Amino acid sequence: MEQKLGFDLIEQSLDLRYSAWVHEALNELPDSFTITDPYISGHPIVYASKGFLKMVGYSKDEVIGKNGRIFQGPETDRRAVMEIREAIREGRSIEISLLNYRKDGTPFWMLFHLCPVFSKEDWRVINFVAVQVPISRKPRLSGVGILRNEMSLCEDGAGIRESVLRCCRREVCSNSVLELARLSAPELVANDDDGEVEINEPCEASELEKTKATAGISNILSVLTHYSELTGRLVCEKRCCLTGNSRLCASLNISLGRIKQSFVLTDAFLPDTPIVYASEAFFKLTGYARHEVLGQNCRFLSGVDTDPTAQFQIKECIRTQQPCTVRILNYRKDRTTFWNLLHISPVRNASGKVAFFVGIQIDDDSKNHETHVLSPKIRHLSVGAAVKVAVRGMSMGAASTS
Repeated sequence: MEQKLGFDLIEQSLDLRYSAWVHEALNELPDSFTITDPYISGHPIVYASKGFLKMVGYSKDEVIGKNGRIFQGPETDRRAVMEIREAIREGRSIEISLLNYRKDGTPFWMLFHLCPVFSKEDWRVINFVAVQVPISRKPRLSGVGILRNEMSLCEDGAGIRESVLRCCRREVCSNSVLELARLSAPELVANDDDGEVEINEPCEASELEKTKATAGISNILSVLTHYSELTGRLVCEKRCCLTGNSRLCASLNISLGRIKQSFVLTDAFLPDTPIVYASEAFFKLTGYARHEVLGQNCRFLSGVDTDPTAQFQIKECIRTQQPCTVRILNYRKDRTTFWNLLHISPVRNASGKVAFFVGIQIDDDSKNHETHVLSPKIRHLSVGAAVKVAVRGMSMGAASTS
């Protein structure tokens, strides 16, 4: 059931924001690119272009729902990966050369251009667009002395020298080709002091390749912007203002997405403490979709038979910034009821101020309890602790980069 829920979220990711025609429009673009959703657990790919699938050799079904790390391999630069993760955490663009791997295991260099897509409703990051442009130039092998006279190689090289150049202009030079170059053109190949040559130094993208990546990003964002206008849920490339919801950066969404319990996070700094994050398990429990929940106060789950005393207790808990646990009758989207064993706790940021409230829901059904080893109280406390660690990490990271 959880697997099906995750699949449904991936399938609906673009449809909830953009017109149904967006898929057809994106399919017409010639660029190699992917679109990911940081609000779904694992930050999966929710769209992959035909050009991208052709470049990596995977089918659509093998890519959709997967994280981009599946294209990394043993020679992928960990520092480059960390730079990309940091850009995602901060919700900003990045352009970097990256060594990735095709399905058949062959490595290739590409220019990786990542750009966030912001919601104009609350300026949070809702998607990341990544354009991948294969780098056709030879790797830059600075510091090792290989092919030290590049101009003479281009102008005078013939035979084996042209073979070496063609290899370098593909993705990654192999040890055997470099050894062959030493035997046939020793005057063009030199070793380090230790006699070893590094073959996986980053390739430099040409200006033409950089321009192609930038143009690809622009074309994709134009499509997304246009088809968001048709639904009224507008998106844009740049965050035009910073509101409370914008503090929920992509990395926090990814961290919260790893927590499988049903819970919501509400913003203590905004009027009426609206929901700014809801877990996949919450959608499963209540039957609501993401766009129907975000921005709402939690009382939308209440109905005619909900006890006002429990509602008042929750309100006092938020007013006094104290934790509480109540058993309250709530309503799903289809108006069926369930007893919600609800735990609410304030979540403080790195400066000690209450920035959010976490509300953790447990369907108070004895059958449900029997399937869990941990008691409801322990589950409440463990989820609350995980959320607080994630928020504290986000606020400390923001402070260190400001």
